[in-house]
Amino acid sequence: MILLTTSRRPTRRIRTLCHDLARSIPNVVRINRGKLSLDGLAEKALELDADRVIVVDRWRGGPGKIELFQTGSEGLIPLSPLIYVVGIRLQREFRGVKTKPIRPLAITTPYTEPSEVLRFAEALSHFLNVPMLSLDSVLPKYSASMHISSDAPHRIQVTFVLLPQTIEIGPRITISHVVWEAQQ
Repeated sequence: MILLTTSRRPTRRIRTLCHDLARSIPNVVRINRGKLSLDGLAEKALELDADRVIVVDRWRGGPGKIELFQTGSEGLIPLSPLIYVVGIRLQREFRGVKTKPIRPLAITTPYTEPSEVLRFAEALSHFLNVPMLSLDSVLPKYSASMHISSDAPHRIQVTFVLLPQTIEIGPRITISHVVWEAQQ
């Protein structure tokens, strides 16, 4: 199970992004962090039997950084990659699309993507414990896909797509850059 939370002083957009991610990714439990330190967050994760933690931090009033952690005996252990967000589009901003929580989910990427995008998709697949498949093999088995690709300025873009209609349902996260060394 994965525990999803925010920084200590989240904005409305960060709270909504966490809510959207909790509805879109299987086995995710969202909590309000409040004044919990990282050690307190590790205790809460152990209490909820969560072995992984995602923290969405703020930067200039919006989501700016997504940190991945694994729970250990000594608290939270940072994992790679560290994700810096440049922009988001929430589920409510996709007109005319109402969705229920998504189960099951797979990660897809186009074959023509740069190696950085593929490396990021594999790391996310491993962390979320979600299979990474081609779009052709996803269609019969899965109701939704986390599609990872690069946009025109070659930034990584993560979006959620309803299958088999391939309707984008959000949230869409545009990533400015990814840091592969975990900060200790």
